[in-house]
Amino acid sequence: MSEITIRFLRPGDEAAWRALWTAYLEFYESSVTEEVYATTFARLLSDAHPRQNGFLALSDGEAMGLVHYIYHPHNWRIEDVCYLQDLYTDPQVRGMGLGRKLIEAVYRAADEAGCPSVYWLTQEFNAEARRLYDRIATVTPFIKYSR
Repeated sequence: MSEITIRFLRPGDEAAWRALWTAYLEFYESSVTEEVYATTFARLLSDAHPRQNGFLALSDGEAMGLVHYIYHPHNWRIEDVCYLQDLYTDPQVRGMGLGRKLIEAVYRAADEAGCPSVYWLTQEFNAEARRLYDRIATVTPFIKYSR
């Protein structure tokens, strides 16, 4: 792996984005419908949905990772906060800094948008990712509940 580029998603990225997001969803033993794929990609590119965003990580021009992030209001702050929803890098390039670069790109975007906080969730068993997260963020004591 040589040159790494992090950039916003573009309309021509759909096939590469879909392959990466599918692999991410499969890692978490999940899936989405075709309608969700199409709607999510459209929202990530749409000026009508400026709070939903995505970056691709490219290595020598080939898409090898992605991140999705969402700005939203927070009752404890005046400013919006940023939720990093999905982060994935191809297993063949893990440990080479793509995940870190994707998170740092979200940090920069949040800073530029005036968001003082970026947060995300991961599953407890995701030890490989957590080694990175422990170096670039602070683990919180919160437990997630869902309906």
